[in-house]
Amino acid sequence: MFLAASFAAPEKAHADFRVCNTTQNLVGVALGYRAKTGWITEGWWHVNASSCTTLVVGPLTSRYYYLYAEDAQSGGRWDGKINMCVAENQFKITGINDCFARGFQRAGFQEYDTGEQTSWMVQLTEENPPSSPIVTDTPPQ
Repeated sequence: MFLAASFAAPEKAHADFRVCNTTQNLVGVALGYRAKTGWITEGWWHVNASSCTTLVVGPLTSRYYYLYAEDAQSGGRWDGKINMCVAENQFKITGINDCFARGFQRAGFQEYDTGEQTSWMVQLTEENPPSSPIVTDTPPQ
């Protein structure tokens, strides 16, 4: 089963990167981004069924963020074409090359262009394909 993700910039009151899980299963989430020290991937955040979790607290500092998620029960994935490193347990990895040689696994992350918004939200859904992804912008203040 392929799983879809829709995304949106959330309400003005929040400045963060959030993931909302609309499925009925626990989901593990990993995030990739570019920092001053280079590429970073970190995980795993556990997002319970029908709930949201904040991955980046405060205003976003990058335009592009990368997300990979796995359904803990059905094995479904939300993935993409951008390969980055992950680990089996909680991790924070610098660099996205030579994952296997460095003792990590490799996963395909989905790119999200936040358009330099200070907030962003990704909704993980079971719908395939999404009938109408939720895409809204946070108006400038």
